[in-house]
Amino acid sequence: MPRPIRALAAVAAALALVTACNSASNQTDPGKPGGGDPAVRGVSAGSIKVGGIVSMTSAGGYSKKDTDLGAKARYLRANAEGGVHGRKIDYIGAEDDGQDPGKNLAAARKLVQQDKVFAVSPMSSVTFSGADFLEQEKVPTFGWGTLPSFCGPKHIYGFNGCLVPSPGGTINQTWPEGIGQVLGGKQGKSVAIIANDSDAGKFGIRTFQQGFTSAGFTVSYAKASVPATAVPSDWSAYVKDILGSNGGKAPDAVVSVMQTPNNIGLFTALKRGGYQGLLTDPTDYDPGLLAKDATKQALDGVHVLLQFEPFESESAGMARFKADIRAAAGGQDVPLNMHMLTGYMSADLFLAIAQKAGKDLTVTSFQAAAQGFSDTGTLVGDRSEPKGQKDSFGCGALVRLKDGKYEVSVPFKCHEPIPFG
Repeated sequence: MPRPIRALAAVAAALALVTACNSASNQTDPGKPGGGDPAVRGVSAGSIKVGGIVSMTSAGGYSKKDTDLGAKARYLRANAEGGVHGRKIDYIGAEDDGQDPGKNLAAARKLVQQDKVFAVSPMSSVTFSGADFLEQEKVPTFGWGTLPSFCGPKHIYGFNGCLVPSPGGTINQTWPEGIGQVLGGKQGKSVAIIANDSDAGKFGIRTFQQGFTSAGFTVSYAKASVPATAVPSDWSAYVKDILGSNGGKAPDAVVSVMQTPNNIGLFTALKRGGYQGLLTDPTDYDPGLLAKDATKQALDGVHVLLQFEPFESESAGMARFKADIRAAAGGQDVPLNMHMLTGYMSADLFLAIAQKAGKDLTVTSFQAAAQGFSDTGTLVGDRSEPKGQKDSFGCGALVRLKDGKYEVSVPFKCHEPIPFG
């Protein structure tokens, strides 16, 4: 890897500041009165321009491209229902950042400086080097709050809240509580937590280690040790460490905070090593993964953390989501995945706040509407801002892949979060 991710992010942030200063004289004030006033970036008398940033491609082959379809589905329904106070959503689609920090910043700059969007929704990537630039330019931005940039900045929102808080925030306890339910209890049970060697991986280890410990588990192994840039070809060293981490024995559960290619490699190696305990991760809820027998076997029995209602839910909201995805896909029944839900609910939260902001839409009125915003009964539970910029909404479920299909192992439920410190 030519440079560490941290260095690239620092360079990107510096470039953002220089660019912002150089272009300040050309930027209009996003807080001036709206109603079609051309001074409001991305807002006209009849439309609101919105774009996205999504990792459509990556070096490891992992793709979040269906995040774009999910956002499109929600915006199409909003437009079919008359838009937001008569304005249609002009969704120009998502830029592909390739999971590259430099491209993430470049995408943010393009959307704001060239495309003149009012908002970025969705933003879904493992890197968010464009966050400082978007915050400085006062661009309402919505995505999956799995990165620190979704926790604190005034204009950046996680669709299910802040999932990686700073001290003073809270930690969502869905995962440890759900695993405890599957195992028949938490006391006396041990878990091994593994993540990629990246800033996000290290932060994930810190938060989940605290969460599982607070729930009553013994955390026997917690390392962000897997290379972030390439999937290992040999997992034997990791398997050896994990299987002997619990006082020379295997832990009751292995918690992987990694993406699908890494999970397939790790879980396959653990099974071949004779591991009989529980396997779990937060990413592998995707029927498309079941097309290949090797993948299906590697993930069989794995419990996947969801922070939204499972697709197997029979609620009215889930039925509407499925109908919207079908419409966006041209009437085709496409396999559902969590990326679609990420895009859909990012768009949904943006629309809800924009609706509350009223006819005179500006960044100022939008931000004022976000202060004190709340609603209930969504696919991610009850939402509240600005609470969600510090805390998660605390809800989730677990699903298990069994015999080639997913089933709900722990129903969707909200848990009281714990203080993070």
